[in-house]
Amino acid sequence: MRKTARYASLAVSGLLALTSLTACANDASSTAAGSGGKGGGKGTKVKIMVGGLDKVIYMPAMLTQRLGFFDAEGLDVELLSEPAGVQAETALVSGQVQGAVGFYDHTLDLQTKGKSVESVVQFSHAPGEVEVVSTKKAGDISSPKDFKGKKLGITGLGSSTDFLTKYLAVKNGVQVSEFSPVAVGAGPTFISALQQGSIDAGMTTDPTVATILDKKAGKILLDMRTPEGSQEALGGPYPSSSLYMQTDWVNGHKDTVQKLTNAFVKTLKWMSTHSADEIAAKMPADYSQGNKKLYAEAIKATLPMFTKDGVMPANGPETVEKVLKAFNPNIKNAKVDLSKTYTTEFVDAAK
Repeated sequence: MRKTARYASLAVSGLLALTSLTACANDASSTAAGSGGKGGGKGTKVKIMVGGLDKVIYMPAMLTQRLGFFDAEGLDVELLSEPAGVQAETALVSGQVQGAVGFYDHTLDLQTKGKSVESVVQFSHAPGEVEVVSTKKAGDISSPKDFKGKKLGITGLGSSTDFLTKYLAVKNGVQVSEFSPVAVGAGPTFISALQQGSIDAGMTTDPTVATILDKKAGKILLDMRTPEGSQEALGGPYPSSSLYMQTDWVNGHKDTVQKLTNAFVKTLKWMSTHSADEIAAKMPADYSQGNKKLYAEAIKATLPMFTKDGVMPANGPETVEKVLKAFNPNIKNAKVDLSKTYTTEFVDAAK
């Protein structure tokens, strides 16, 4: 049976407004085609936008290229980077790219807006996100119950960090109007905001988390890099990073989608049988930002979030729906058909 996905932004001003959202400065929008890969213009051309190529949560995108799995499938894949997943989805919906690597959770909202997009490979069964509190504010914030009146960092408005932050607040009795979300991106901009007091706490991923701990700029409040952490914070598995595409394009290019899926599933299996050090060695040198050991530690801490086969985790969509319904009126007041938010057709064939 086929399942489809619809990928969406929860930015209240709509899809067109997303292009102007503030987001992560350390991942300045850039083309990464052929970065370490063998792509030389041969094979079927596909453009994929990634919500931050150097983020560990989206590591399978670049790693697949570095391992040569796209080339092995006869694909010429151009990887592009946008600062945040919310911008990657905009590029997809506007037709700039054929695929996007970002969080699955936006799909439910897009379905309510009539945008048909589907997740075709599910990279993860946990968010890979970490809520960190600045060292200065560690005494004031011991749980999300203390979010009231605080400035909380997110990558961008309408991003998955925005969604999850709102859920954690509401779940713990703090209304979304009682704290201030601040778009500070990730990497250096996030760390600087934490150190300078522009934010009291915030949600981010590795390698930013590893750097924060190394600099002693903050402490971990909630760790959602593992299925256990996701269960504790969100009440179940939370499928996050994935490859998603417009449904019409998928239906018209099944052979290409299958090849993409084959390549990504190979990567996920490869990741499950190799160490963090071995994985780090395959990634672009500049991703470690001069500290190979710290980068490998960041990968090791995040590896538990990834699936081994690209299959949507059982009860994952239901957890995402529960999270979004808690604070988003578009989702809360609409009937969402979860069976139309992803497909297992291609990962089943890849196995």
